Amino acid sequence: MRLNALKTTAFALALGATAGLLSAGAEAQTRLTLKSASSTSSYYVMMVQLAEMLEDATDGQIQPTVEESQGSVQNVKEAARRSGAFLFTTPPSLLDTARAGEGDFEGEEGYDRIRTLFAVPFITVHFVVSEDSGIENIEDLAGKNFIPGGTGTFCEGRTKAVLGLLGLGEEMEFSNVELNNAPDALRNGRVDGYATCSSHPVPGLVELATTMDVNILSFTDEQREKIFAEDPLSGPITIAAGTYDGQDEPVKTVAVPVGAFGTTDMDDDTAYQVVKSFWEQRDALVDENPWWEGVTPDLVAQMGTPIHPGALRYYEEAGIEIPDSMR
Repeated sequence: MRLNALKTTAFALALGATAGLLSAGAEAQTRLTLKSASSTSSYYVMMVQLAEMLEDATDGQIQPTVEESQGSVQNVKEAARRSGAFLFTTPPSLLDTARAGEGDFEGEEGYDRIRTLFAVPFITVHFVVSEDSGIENIEDLAGKNFIPGGTGTFCEGRTKAVLGLLGLGEEMEFSNVELNNAPDALRNGRVDGYATCSSHPVPGLVELATTMDVNILSFTDEQREKIFAEDPLSGPITIAAGTYDGQDEPVKTVAVPVGAFGTTDMDDDTAYQVVKSFWEQRDALVDENPWWEGVTPDLVAQMGTPIHPGALRYYEEAGIEIPDSMR
């Protein structure tokens, strides 16, 4: 009887220890939400890549979930109120606007809690038109029906600002159509063109170019100089010939810096693991998709927003210089 009681007690203790280990393992896991752009964009694909990489690199310690987004404006607004580990992408200039309470963020607060993690591939502005529209250059957009990027997105604001600088803003008819629906609108002849702002090649545009003839419009050197004079953070970029079906010539356009950011709700250890894993696995990401190749540690200094303490710990260990203004 006494032996049976001892056996029962031992079994109970073993079961309790096992449950404790399982509980500790579960507690060690961190849920991370990644959010960037619509499912047809290259940035959504990047988030999926990052999620898979982070789960593998941390042996499941980080449990990522990718959410679709309407773009950077939505991401930044969510960052002001979202709890837990949240990683999102946006151009740094939009964070300046949010902290100043201007534009789409007028009268809002909570953006001082955002922190820099690392840089991601820059936004490439694409102006896409159907080949049979007769539009051959930017000036030809005057009087045309055009989707300036998804409604309420950074791309929409950016496109309208660029067209305004070039004297075309008042001469065009803008359609309020979500970016996911823009390719179909162009294919069905409801619009003459649309803008999409994503790292190239853009998956949705790759698909569209295989089903219909499109043109991606180039900016002249003079047009780009006007844009850069107003926004020094922007820079020139060329989409190489052959990037999309039917694109026989290189396209001169504009690029905008983009970063991956978190908030002060992300604990230091998680931020450290995310940033460390990203840079250590960067070459593997390049092998999977070449748009990561242009992302280098020196770009972090262009993000402007204060660095997350956990990220700073990695950068100091790796000998990567971070400006005092971001510490």
